[in-house]
Amino acid sequence: MPNLFHENEFVFSVLFEAVSEGVIVVDENQTIVVTNRAAEKMFGYTKEELLNQPLNLLIPIRYHKKHGSHFSSFYKKSSTRQMGQNSDLYGANKTGINFPVEVGLNPFEISGKKYVMSIIIDITNRRKSEAKILELNTLLEGKVSERTSELNKTVKTLQVEIEKRVKAESKLIKALKKEKELNELKTKFLSLVSHEFKTPLSGILNASILIGKYKLSEMQEKREKHLLTIKNKVQYLDGILNDFLSVERMESGKVKYKYGNFKLSKVVNEVIYNSNLMLKNGQHIIYPKNIDNIDLYQDEKILELILSNILNNAIKYSPENSKINFIIKSDTSKVIYEIKDEGIGIPPKDQKYIFNRYFRAENALTNQGTGIGLNIVKTHVENLGGKIKFRSIFNEGTIFIVEIPLKNKE
Repeated sequence: MPNLFHENEFVFSVLFEAVSEGVIVVDENQTIVVTNRAAEKMFGYTKEELLNQPLNLLIPIRYHKKHGSHFSSFYKKSSTRQMGQNSDLYGANKTGINFPVEVGLNPFEISGKKYVMSIIIDITNRRKSEAKILELNTLLEGKVSERTSELNKTVKTLQVEIEKRVKAESKLIKALKKEKELNELKTKFLSLVSHEFKTPLSGILNASILIGKYKLSEMQEKREKHLLTIKNKVQYLDGILNDFLSVERMESGKVKYKYGNFKLSKVVNEVIYNSNLMLKNGQHIIYPKNIDNIDLYQDEKILELILSNILNNAIKYSPENSKINFIIKSDTSKVIYEIKDEGIGIPPKDQKYIFNRYFRAENALTNQGTGIGLNIVKTHVENLGGKIKFRSIFNEGTIFIVEIPLKNKE
């Protein structure tokens, strides 16, 4: 040990022992010249066993060569720095066990001779804690990913508490938004039902009052006219109620499809016959007559409902003296139904909502309707294994294309 350290041994001892971290001082040859009690305890040596020994005594053998070059480079630069910021450092105790350390290097000079003081911290417990935290985080990430799959996101880390709060707040905002939309939908539904029921009921009441005024036998024609009005209004109300019941059955899973074999021509003839009763002045439907060879295994009544709904919409939203094209194409696996009108069309901004329940395009609000029909149609088409799409040009017309398999796989 240099004379200076001998002469001031008490001072150095007081200073170094006051430090809770391990302290080791080496000279330019990497020879240990000073240690403190914390370092001796950390490495398992006594002071006498460490003094005048090479620093490699405390470094794992596999790092000796690399450490020598690092020390030489550091010694030349002589600047204070923290070691191990970009790599893992390890020490070796007397029994040969390696343990992770964090090292701070402080060069200094006394009487023209350079020394390096190392401040050493055993970070074994810290590494264990980090490993445990990493293990827990991995487990938590897996659970969160599983429970939030509907959001198409994976939580990458749960180390920061604020991140969890932000995500919880986001979910709460979405839930409140959804609840608000549901309330708006309920309000819209009640308003729509009130309007759709009030108009035909008023018509029925007026027709009933007028019938009472035509008491003479020669007024039978006028009575029949008002009776027909009542009949039509009742049929309209019955249709609305059936739509609402269909929605309720679909939501509760009570819809039972009845599959069987039948001729497509039978369904088409029934649909055309009923639709002809609704035609406006000068309207006519062009439909195929040569489809007797097409046999289906599907739900006959549901297919009739689908085609009737689309065809009736084409009639309702088309002007007088217009034509409606009903085209049918088939191959070995499916039938494609195309219903094209020359009506008011669907505004571009409304087209993405057209299959939403209770939605009605802004240019159709003056016509009677609940906005339920197309939603029911789409659900039935998909349940039959098919798909539906449309193309529409505002004020020029719309074409609905429905594709349904010849045979349902049930």
